[in-house]
Amino acid sequence: MAKMTVIYRNPKDKEIFEQHYFNVHIPLAKQLPELKKYEISKAPIISPTGHSDTYLVANLYFDSMEDIKKAFSSEVGQKCALDRKILAPNNDDIQIYLFDTIEV
Repeated sequence: MAKMTVIYRNPKDKEIFEQHYFNVHIPLAKQLPELKKYEISKAPIISPTGHSDTYLVANLYFDSMEDIKKAFSSEVGQKCALDRKILAPNNDDIQIYLFDTIEV
């Protein structure tokens, strides 16, 4: 399984962020080809390492890294990437990780 983890920092306007994220971004992302599962964090997010600026964590699951690449090179994937810039205009506002997982 492959996973995409997206960590959003506290937005300037939480209400605007949530309206856009839930009404535009999630419905768009759920159309990604080969997406198996999409989950988000439920508040509060607690960090034992002291990070207090995390607002939301999203995990998107695919069968393989190749499927992630295909998904984000698709038309929907390109729209998601552009839409992400509305939610987190600066790269400092977001962290994105793509990785394969193994069960241990």
